[in-house]
Amino acid sequence: MFFPIFLLSGAGFTVLTTEFLIVGLLPGLARDLGITVSQAGLLVTLFAFTVAAAGPALTIAMNRTRRKTIFVGTLVLFGFANLLAAFAPNVGVMAVARFIPALALPVYWSLASATAVDIVGPEKAGKAISIITFGIICATVFGIPIGTLIADAYGWRSAFGFVAVVAFLKALMLYFFFPQLAARTENASLKSQLTILRDPVMLGHVLLSVLVFTGMFTAYTYLADILERLAGFSGQLVGWTLMAFGVVGLLGNHLGSRIVDKSPLQASFIFCGLIAAAMLALGLSINVHAALAMVLAIWGLSQAALFMVSHVRVMKAAPEAAAFAASLNISGANLGIGLGAMLGGSVIDHFGIARLGYAGASVMGLSLVLTAILLGSRQPRQALA
Repeated sequence: MFFPIFLLSGAGFTVLTTEFLIVGLLPGLARDLGITVSQAGLLVTLFAFTVAAAGPALTIAMNRTRRKTIFVGTLVLFGFANLLAAFAPNVGVMAVARFIPALALPVYWSLASATAVDIVGPEKAGKAISIITFGIICATVFGIPIGTLIADAYGWRSAFGFVAVVAFLKALMLYFFFPQLAARTENASLKSQLTILRDPVMLGHVLLSVLVFTGMFTAYTYLADILERLAGFSGQLVGWTLMAFGVVGLLGNHLGSRIVDKSPLQASFIFCGLIAAAMLALGLSINVHAALAMVLAIWGLSQAALFMVSHVRVMKAAPEAAAFAASLNISGANLGIGLGAMLGGSVIDHFGIARLGYAGASVMGLSLVLTAILLGSRQPRQALA
């Protein structure tokens, strides 16, 4: 019964690669389009803010559509968007190529997560969602680094073209092998789903996702540039380093899945603390490769874990409207990604790229404070546990 979930995870790999691929391509893309790296970073913000703004409403609107139709259509749309990015003559066309798939991403992830829980049952929700988020981790392990290596060898446009081909192939796989599930009918009405927005604890969980992802992406958005400019890495070495960063994330996803069902907030506190410490140590270790490797390993492990932990944490806070809650988390996370890219670009422009780690750690510190407050409040409902 997990086979359809693995198909969704594999398709999700391509979906998330489309969002994050640009992180490894920013230096070359900026040079080719005649803009600064911080300006190119706004393409990350555009994608993320579009997801944040459109996610909840589009998820509710599409919730009664057949899941297979949504999943196949998403992959086809992402294929054409990546083709447009591959041939973009200027930053304006590139912005359009980023805007279009951003509309579909939150619908895909929200409904894929809810579908996974529907298939296996609520008692195995953590395992099912960890399989779905495994696609996110693989996007950082293989998608972003391979795209960086392709860009180093053949140019950044080829990287987008490669992802377009993979998206079309994944669409075919879903069309032929994903079961034709009936459209899900929510037990809760639209009005009752929206009532979770009046729950201060639920809103606190969404705000926590915003802070966590802002802190992570303040520095991660510009990690390729950090490695090039501060550590002196070549484009090829940057690609391999990003791959290693993602590989340790596989361990983070596994560790997170082992502890998240016991206490999502405690898991959040642990991994937020680890990533804050790693970011603080980034500047001190940048010229000592062994120390830098350890810092990046802790950062990569914690970041991957927080992707999954944050998703489960918010869904557990409102199990009666799981898909809507998932869309709120995705919106909060992408709002954080966009804010992080903006904050990181501002830090680069005003204080220099060497200060990015400190800026990211400061935001992660705020995440720790909010996590402690939520731990002291009433515990979220655990119907998905």
